[in-house]
Amino acid sequence: MFDTLQDRLATAFKNLRGKGKLSDADIDATAREIRIALLEADVNLSVVKEFIAAVKERAKGAEVSEALNPSQQIVKIVNEELVTILGGDTRTIRFAKKPPTVLMLAGLQGAGKTTLAGKLALWLKSEGHSPLLVAADLQRPNAVTQLQVVAQRAGVHCFAPEPGNTSESGETIGDPVRVARASIAEAERKLYDVVIVDTAGRLGVDETLMRQAADIKAAVNPDEVLFVVDAMIGQDAVNTAQAFADGVGFDGVVLTKLDGDARGGAALSIARVIGKPIMFASSGESLKDFDVFHPERMASRILGMGDMLTLIEQAEKTFDEEQSRKAAAKISSKGGTEFGLGDFLEQMKAVRKMGPLSKIFGMLPGMGELKDQIANIDEREVDRIEAIILSMTPAERDDPRILNGSRRARIAAGSGRAVSDVNQLVDRFFEARKMMSALATGQMPAGLPGMPPTAGGVSKRAKQQQRKAAKNKRGVSGNPAKRAAPAPAEEQPAIDPAAAFGGHGFDPNQFKGMGKGSAGDFELPPELQKMFKNQGK
Repeated sequence: MFDTLQDRLATAFKNLRGKGKLSDADIDATAREIRIALLEADVNLSVVKEFIAAVKERAKGAEVSEALNPSQQIVKIVNEELVTILGGDTRTIRFAKKPPTVLMLAGLQGAGKTTLAGKLALWLKSEGHSPLLVAADLQRPNAVTQLQVVAQRAGVHCFAPEPGNTSESGETIGDPVRVARASIAEAERKLYDVVIVDTAGRLGVDETLMRQAADIKAAVNPDEVLFVVDAMIGQDAVNTAQAFADGVGFDGVVLTKLDGDARGGAALSIARVIGKPIMFASSGESLKDFDVFHPERMASRILGMGDMLTLIEQAEKTFDEEQSRKAAAKISSKGGTEFGLGDFLEQMKAVRKMGPLSKIFGMLPGMGELKDQIANIDEREVDRIEAIILSMTPAERDDPRILNGSRRARIAAGSGRAVSDVNQLVDRFFEARKMMSALATGQMPAGLPGMPPTAGGVSKRAKQQQRKAAKNKRGVSGNPAKRAAPAPAEEQPAIDPAAAFGGHGFDPNQFKGMGKGSAGDFELPPELQKMFKNQGK
């Protein structure tokens, strides 16, 4: 949703890089780019004006002028101001001192309240609570049935004493206020500690339905009234939220459909304009696509700095601690040879439980520049890898070194893949296992580009390759006596004591013949040429 805004902000910050000092013109130009980016994202105009004024005031102060890296200070200021307009601190549910805690959901029809009720119930269940869903939407056709299905998928109970409207007549069958009041007694009797009341949606600012929502609120006296808003409807979300706040009142906002391709201005406007915090966010079709809204993490995502805290929290919920500990022990012992393809498959399944790979990679810092490649990740490739591994015997998974040609052909036939796919998977696994084993034991894997040599000097394999190369260079004599004789030491060029740092003297002719545009066309000034000609005399 925030891709366009992220790109525009990245372009604005890119123009500041490398500048040791920022002038007022630089700050004004950057503020202008940020203003355009926010307006294109459909952010409320008053919010944009307030945001830009705060950024410019801080950017022209001592905070930036005295900084060692002014451009980074500008990014820091923008990040902090984004956190402010998104609500500041993280706000969670205020639970009642005496159960049950009553949560009332309200909003426009089509915002996703019923599905969100199931997501909220599943999240509460994972937090150790016992939620009860209440079907108080008796107007929309089959809304009661939909909530019962959602509750079954979430593994929670649903209180639905009235059938509600089961046709397209639009009539309300039953009394939603009576249903909401009866749900409190039901929760107290069966010891549910949280009650989630799903109310009827509104097609617009409807006075009758507003009065109905107010009556339900008066009947159950909810601890939290959550306004559910579709993040894709833009500025109309702010207007509707304002009308609902004036007519009924609410305590927090829940954003749905954050995975859409709309501009996302509602998310950056509603908290500031209405003055109510965004408490939760929904970003997918699955019931697990539901998170507590953290303003600082959302600001970090918008600025392309990733969201490592959310990624770590999801990993902690998904990965089995004991299984991960065993896998780590296998990697760090015996050169990692005990870590087999079966262990790799288990870890890969755990990663998939965290969500789509594109979503996981998108949380890593610096991935904003690679979002096109991330969006094109083929999730089916993981299924193909799983099919290849599952086509192996347990012994082959534990020790892939026994995979000869016939075994690989059998595995390829069993998984419906080519033999080259099996070979590629095994080769990549060996390389990855070697690298993970080296990192687990505190060593730097040999052969990584741009990395310095390991602390132990040249590796054994590298020494063997060097001896082999030297042997091939000098050739092998057919005379056994000559073959057994030690190789003559290679002649080293004499070190010129006059050369800088004890290196070899500079030869201006050594680059001759390398072609036009190369160092061979380089000519020294006459004074330097004369100096090098006289060097060593």
